[in-house]
Amino acid sequence: MTQPLTLLLCLPLVTGWTPPWGRDGHEMAARAAMEVLPAEVPTFFHEATDQLVWLDPEPDRWRDRRYRAMDEAWAYDHYIDFENIPEGALDAPDRFGYLGELYAAGLRNPARDGGFLPYRIEELYQRLVNGWRRWRSAAPGSDERAWLEARIINDAGILGHYVTDGSQPHHTTIHFNGWDEDTPNPEGFTEERGFHSRFESGFVSAHLEQGDVREHTSQPGNAPSDVRYEVLNFLFESHEEVETLYRVDRDFGFEPRGRPAPEAHAFAAERLGAGATMLAELWWWAWLESAD
Repeated sequence: MTQPLTLLLCLPLVTGWTPPWGRDGHEMAARAAMEVLPAEVPTFFHEATDQLVWLDPEPDRWRDRRYRAMDEAWAYDHYIDFENIPEGALDAPDRFGYLGELYAAGLRNPARDGGFLPYRIEELYQRLVNGWRRWRSAAPGSDERAWLEARIINDAGILGHYVTDGSQPHHTTIHFNGWDEDTPNPEGFTEERGFHSRFESGFVSAHLEQGDVREHTSQPGNAPSDVRYEVLNFLFESHEEVETLYRVDRDFGFEPRGRPAPEAHAFAAERLGAGATMLAELWWWAWLESAD
């Protein structure tokens, strides 16, 4: 979603809003995921590639302060600030138990200061499994099966947004838009309140192409015994790249203008590829799990 620069700079300070991967990044990740998705997934899903790609940025289009109830409802699903999460809180089975843990830990604004990203991913994954399971039992050619196909495509596309968000290290940290000025900064990382959008919107749109993301996208394997563990591990791995993100920016720059440094280009492509891989895995695993 394109936003005026002043809005991008101000909203994180007053609402807890996290700027998104640019539309181009979301769409490239979704298309790369479809390119590695096994053929065993039903044909209608593969034929919906363009729709799934279009849906990946959709939750950012809901970020509209004119519609306060809608905007506030989904605002905190795009990120998780791992530095603020108390030990054991992510063991909660759902977002409400998790929210209770954050309250108990004394967070001033638990939803804003914690974020719900892993729960949003898990919720949509389970909804996709539920949809596939009902699709399998619906009569071929029936209206019910057609309606379920529409439901599955929508849920899968929206799931893609949050998975792609999770591959961007800014979405896993309190340093989501420049290094937090209230925390130690011994390496001299940028505190620029436009870094988030400069990296994932300006830089990605200017310098990355579909083939760059596809090169870093892997085919999904067998379904794991614990999908929640895989989702959390994916987010933890992204969080481990926070300081690398800031070092690459400090040493090489994520500048939209001019020729990009190879190190900066490779980092952005790898992160989008990680998101595409995780998305393809979740789509594939949901199809496999629905057969149980």
